[in-house]
Amino acid sequence: MEIQTIKPTKSIKVRIIYFSVFIILYLAISIYFMDHFYYGSVINGVNASGKTVEEVDKEISLRYKTYTLELKERNGVKEQIKAADIGLKYNAKGKIQVLKDSQNSLTWIYAFFKPQNSKMNDIVTYDEKLLKEGFNKLSCFDSKKVIEPKNPSFKYLAKGYVIVSEVKGNKVNSKPLYANVVNAILKGETTLNLETKNAYIKPKYTSTSSKVKNTKILLNKYIASKITYTFTGGKEVLDGSIVHNWLGVNKNLEITFDKNKMENYVQKLDDNYNTYGKVREFVTSVGATVVVGGGDYGWLVNRNGEVNDLIVAIKGGQTITKEPRYIQTAVSHDVNDIGNTYVEINMTKQHMWFYKNGSLIVQGDVVTGNVSINDATPTGVYKLKYKEKNATLKGEGYSVPVNVFMPFNGGIGIHDASWRNTFGGSIYLTNGSHGCINSPPNLAKTIYDNIDANTPVICYKQ
Repeated sequence: MEIQTIKPTKSIKVRIIYFSVFIILYLAISIYFMDHFYYGSVINGVNASGKTVEEVDKEISLRYKTYTLELKERNGVKEQIKAADIGLKYNAKGKIQVLKDSQNSLTWIYAFFKPQNSKMNDIVTYDEKLLKEGFNKLSCFDSKKVIEPKNPSFKYLAKGYVIVSEVKGNKVNSKPLYANVVNAILKGETTLNLETKNAYIKPKYTSTSSKVKNTKILLNKYIASKITYTFTGGKEVLDGSIVHNWLGVNKNLEITFDKNKMENYVQKLDDNYNTYGKVREFVTSVGATVVVGGGDYGWLVNRNGEVNDLIVAIKGGQTITKEPRYIQTAVSHDVNDIGNTYVEINMTKQHMWFYKNGSLIVQGDVVTGNVSINDATPTGVYKLKYKEKNATLKGEGYSVPVNVFMPFNGGIGIHDASWRNTFGGSIYLTNGSHGCINSPPNLAKTIYDNIDANTPVICYKQ
C-alpha cells in the first residue's frame, strides 16, 4: 500500500510566513521597549513615549528648573509660584527607573489602547519656609482686595420683601489651598484652578436655599401686621412701612428686631398717651385756672412691655386695634385725666377740698409744710398711695401718733393734727408741718372714709 504525502498549499505557506514575520517584529518591538517607555506614557506632565529613562529623567529635571505653578483665580486673576522662589530641586532617586521596570516590554501593545499617565510624588524638594512666605504674599490674601462672601439679603419694596442674591466674594480658605499648592508642586502640575479646587469660602446660604425662601415668607408675614393705636383726637396706624425698619436678618437667617428703634417709636406714642408728671391746666374750686406740673399721677406707658407686645403681634401678622401697655393708668384719656374724684389743696389759701363723682364731700382749712425751714409741701399732681388708721409718723426729732394717714408723695400725706387748735391763714409760713397736710380731725376722717387708693391729689399755689 502506497502512502501519499499531503503538501501544504500555497495559502498556508503565506500565512506561516506572515505570522513568523509578525512574531519577529513583535519581539523586536518588545526588545525596544525593554529600554524605552511605552507609547502614550506621560510622567508628571512630561511625554515619555519611546524615551529612555535617561531621556525622561533629563527632561523632567529641565522642566522643574523652569517650573511655574499658575494659580487661576476668580475674575480672571492669575498668580505664579516659581521654582526659583521656593528653592525647588529635582531628585528622582531612581524612581523613573522603577517606573520603567514596572512596564512589561512584552505587553507594549496594550499601551495603544490604554495610555499611561503616571504621577510620581516626592521627586522634588522645596524650601518650606520660602513657600509659606511666598504663599502668604499672594494677592488673593491682600485684605484690600478680599471681598467677603455674604449670604443672600432681603430688600423691602412696596409690594413686600425680595431676595437679593448672595455675594460669592473671593475670600480664600488658606489651609486647604496651601495643601493643594504643595500637592500640585509635588506632582509637577503647572496650573491650579482655585474654583475647581473649592478653595473659596462660600456663603452659608444661596438665594435658592429653602431656608432663604422661608425667611422671605416670614418677613412678608411680619410686615402684613397692622396695629392701630387710638387716642383722644386721633389714631396712629403701624404697618409694614414702619415695621420693616425694625427687622433684620442675622447670619443664621433668623429674623431680629431692633428694640432701640421700636422703643423710639413707642416713645413717640408717649406724646399721645403719657400724662405722667406732665404740666396740666386745672380749674380750681374758686373758678380760676392754674397750671400744675410735676407729681406722679397720670398715664405712663410701659415701653419695654409695649415693645414685647408689638413683637408678639408682628410675629403673628396680626391686625388689631389697641392701646399701649401701661405701668400706671389714670381716670381717663380726656384732656382732664384727673376726672371728678380728687383732693384739691390750695397751699396759698391753706384750704383743702375733696370731691367724689363730681360732688363736694368736704372742705376745710389746713396747715401745709413749713416754708421757713424749707419743708414746704411740693406742688404737683399725685396719686394716693394707700390709707392707714392709727399710724405713727416718725422723722428726725419727732414721733407722732395720728388716727388716719393718707400718703401721696413719699412720706408726705394727709392726716389729722389733733395737737393744733387753729388751721389755715399764714401758720404754714413759720410753724407749718414737715411737709404733710395737717388737717382738723373731722376733715381728715371724712376724707379717709370716702377716698380710695390712686385718687388724684392736686397741690398748687394761687
